[in-house]
Amino acid sequence: MIFATLIVSCTHKPANSFFHEFSQFCGQTFEGKTVFPDDPGKDFAGKKLVMHVAKCTDSEIRVPFKVGENTSRTWVISRTDKGLLLKHDHRHADGTPDEVTMYGGYANSQSSAFIAHFEADEATAKMLPEAKTNVWTLEIKNKQFIYYLKRHNKPRYKAVFDISK
Repeated sequence: MIFATLIVSCTHKPANSFFHEFSQFCGQTFEGKTVFPDDPGKDFAGKKLVMHVAKCTDSEIRVPFKVGENTSRTWVISRTDKGLLLKHDHRHADGTPDEVTMYGGYANSQSSAFIAHFEADEATAKMLPEAKTNVWTLEIKNKQFIYYLKRHNKPRYKAVFDISK
């Protein structure tokens, strides 16, 4: 049993390191902007982005993500027995879950203390078949927090937040 615990602990160490680094921002709010796509016709284009690293425990970080006046999104980063998990929690104004919510996946082996790559899990592929190849990347780099989404190994969305303050 101790050996199995050590294997799990070592396997998830890079992702756990990212969780630790990111948890240091707990309680802070950061503004950002969409950098891709830069097409003004896209939903997030030109809208103020705000992420608030709101609730942190030893196993979960909740980050409400505001797009303009829309407050329906929260990123949920959890430490689990299977590794670091990213889920996108979408809610209606009254707090009830959106029809499409809690999609995401686990951090892969390419993750480290300052970058985590989350590959779409089976639940996401069933809920959103078009998203089965999604990889969400969260990165802390050069006083920026970067949220980046690739689909079919092509850029789909990228937001950059200033974390220097």
